[in-house]
Amino acid sequence: MVRIVLAALALLLPFAGAGPASADDADVALVLVTDVSRSIDDTEFKLEKDGYVSAFTSPRVLQAIRGGSAGRIAVAYVEFASVFEVSTVLGWTMIGDKASAEAFAGRLAAAPRSFWGRTAIGAGVDQAVRLLAESGIKATRLVIDVCGDGTNNAGREVSEARDDALKAGITINGLAIINDHPVSWTFAHVQPPGGLAKYYRDNVTGGTGSFVLEVHDFATFGEAMTRKLADEIAAAPPDGTFAFRH
Repeated sequence: MVRIVLAALALLLPFAGAGPASADDADVALVLVTDVSRSIDDTEFKLEKDGYVSAFTSPRVLQAIRGGSAGRIAVAYVEFASVFEVSTVLGWTMIGDKASAEAFAGRLAAAPRSFWGRTAIGAGVDQAVRLLAESGIKATRLVIDVCGDGTNNAGREVSEARDDALKAGITINGLAIINDHPVSWTFAHVQPPGGLAKYYRDNVTGGTGSFVLEVHDFATFGEAMTRKLADEIAAAPPDGTFAFRH
């Protein structure tokens, strides 16, 4: 399956950024891949969703979108938990102005939670690769944005999924949500050796200009996501890992 997806992407990539902009062109084709595994409770899930809404309706993100040569981006939203718990909650949506950004944010806010299982980051990445391969959208850059609070503990190694995506010319960025007060049974999952941000850098993210942002509580998720989206859209990744705290 992965080979088929990569073959499809190989056909897609030569068109990325080629020729004048058409109605289907975008500066970035971006798949948001969000962890909804059981280590994230309903309150934290709502803060995640509120953060996405805040980011997509922020002036900073809208300015970044308008600043591109096409002046629009294509976005899809995926939720994942365990291997067979992966869902494309929102399919491809073109965002180029305040109205389209607010419409996307509203649909995202209204979507119910998909799953509660373990954490198969690789399955989420594979779903994003498939979406990019099948989109038919001409984009200058292909980006997967992974957000989560723990390590991969189900399915194939996330580093394998990451490597397959990188071979297809996709950049993967990460937002690591740090649990500073984990319960005992989740400690190794949410605080791996060296920290979750390091785990993301070593195993999840990669590609041209890739980066990891680090947030220490769900309440500041919106601030972090706003900065992350603006940097991704503008192709201006931050220097290093940023920690957002109250």
